[in-house]
Amino acid sequence: MLSPKTKRTFLNLIAVFLGFTFFGAGMAKLYAEHQYFGWIGPTWLVEKLEEYGLGFYGQFIALSQILIGYLLITTRYKLLGSIMLIPMILNILMITISLEWKGTPFVLGGLLTLNLLILWHYRDFFAPLINEGKSGNQPKSRQKRTWKGHMVWTVGLALQFVSIAISFSSIWLAFGTSMIGIIISLLSFKVDKINQ
Repeated sequence: MLSPKTKRTFLNLIAVFLGFTFFGAGMAKLYAEHQYFGWIGPTWLVEKLEEYGLGFYGQFIALSQILIGYLLITTRYKLLGSIMLIPMILNILMITISLEWKGTPFVLGGLLTLNLLILWHYRDFFAPLINEGKSGNQPKSRQKRTWKGHMVWTVGLALQFVSIAISFSSIWLAFGTSMIGIIISLLSFKVDKINQ
């Protein structure tokens, strides 16, 4: 049996991996010349969809990947990110199956399995959601979050979008802005501890 600390570390590593996967994919779609680092694509999605008058839809997909990935990569909102990731992965899975892409459905199946591990850990949160209120099994208590912590996290997220705009004039400054944003968001946990 894993200790609670080991289990939390394992889940955070899964969240960071999934977060980087989707955050990087979204950022690469919107960064100048697709220069943001990530390991899944396609980075050319927005340009391809523009040919059919769907460029705005492609940007929406990229922004959704950035938001969902950021919720996970910073681990502050990994439950919310994991819930939002289910339809994202399933939609991508349906597209890859429809286009008969070889191998990609298996990769997405693996990512979905990892995401389900996070959701399984937070299963005690679902009874009140399903029952639209209190239920016999209340969620376990977790670290208290503060509004100041939420605001600090939001500043870090905003810097990600600023970095996209900067990438068209200075790629290194854009990377630096993105990394500073992630660090600021991670500091939101310290802000919570200070303000409790």
